[in-house]
Amino acid sequence: MQAKPRLDFDVKSLSLAAEGALRIEWAAREMPVIDLIRRRFQKEKPLAGVRVSACLHVTTETANLALALADGGAQLALCASNPLSTQDDVAAALVSEYNIPVFAVRGADTEAYYRHIQAALAQGPQITLDDGADLVSTLHKERRELLPAVLGGTEETTTGVIRLRAMANDGALAYPIIAVNEADTKHLFDNRYGTGQSTIDGITRATNVLWAGKTVVVVGYGWCGRGVAMRAHGLGAQVVVTEVQPVRALEAAMDGFRVMPMAEAARIGDIFVTVTGDINAISKEHFPVMKDGAILANSGHFNVELNIAALEEMTESKRQVRTHVTEYRLRDGRRIFLLAEGRLINLSAAEGHPASVMDMSFANQALCVEYIAHRPERLPTAVHTVPTEIDQEVARLKLRSMKINIDELTAEQRKYLESWEAGTE
Repeated sequence: MQAKPRLDFDVKSLSLAAEGALRIEWAAREMPVIDLIRRRFQKEKPLAGVRVSACLHVTTETANLALALADGGAQLALCASNPLSTQDDVAAALVSEYNIPVFAVRGADTEAYYRHIQAALAQGPQITLDDGADLVSTLHKERRELLPAVLGGTEETTTGVIRLRAMANDGALAYPIIAVNEADTKHLFDNRYGTGQSTIDGITRATNVLWAGKTVVVVGYGWCGRGVAMRAHGLGAQVVVTEVQPVRALEAAMDGFRVMPMAEAARIGDIFVTVTGDINAISKEHFPVMKDGAILANSGHFNVELNIAALEEMTESKRQVRTHVTEYRLRDGRRIFLLAEGRLINLSAAEGHPASVMDMSFANQALCVEYIAHRPERLPTAVHTVPTEIDQEVARLKLRSMKINIDELTAEQRKYLESWEAGTE
């Protein structure tokens, strides 16, 4: 057998590869859409020779996306998009079993985290995949000489889209990005059902808390917040929502949840979950009025939604009381428990979203990469929505995998929808 070429990589230990390969295989069972795309990519090689640099959560689901891209011919380099989200056995398996360069170690410090991003960029990408826009921002700030070769990129999450739109508004964005997060087959399912379930899972694993009867404060009522509120309510919790956008606040109220300012919610909450994509959603004015034993968790991409620095200033002592649980004892004796250092609780303390929902998100990623690679003309430099035909194709493939058939418009119905002349009869 021909020896595999030596790879440049940085993972915890290649000895973990066998376990990681089994878990990648297990996740694949729940990812039929990616499997269909991977099979087509194996035959057609639509990404042959295309240099793809990806900064994503290195999980079993991401591994199946990586395998589809590699089987499509992509020259792929992968790094982590969060210091605590890497599954070390998966990273090892991608290197050892599948010959994909990976730069990701769970618990990496800030220096190592950005060193890994630089390593993924070293090949001079033509297409980027990002989750949070750290790779894109690093490319723009520190490796501008690589920008002319970039055809385009994709962005996975709300936080990243917010950053990229800010870059575009400032005139700083140098190449087109497709906001995968905005696809209906992403945010309606991944953000709502995936984040809802995985956030509850992460908090439960970290604390073993009983949800029934607890007052759960959901900070932000976007698609992720909707999912968390729905799942917490389903477990018997009393859900309070805080919001800054009137329409979302109104929707939360009509969905049956109590809506109030954070200053009020801080006094009554037992468990707080931030899902805003913004800074200091829970801050220094809120900690002094919280109950003894309040639990704080974040399910937004960055650990800035909780003002941890302000909490530290109010703290007399702190200690780790469980894995992923830090007790902050305030000067008046009250205790506040912070989960997973304020980082993504669903990936830090659990396994992230279920594979079946990531199947659609990563199908969008794979098809958007193919779309960028095969456009006859480069997309204009901007943040773009996922092409409707890709979104619809992902939905069709998912329905097919679930053995669900739906109706199609008749010629008569299609003509009626395209006409303005028919009216009241």
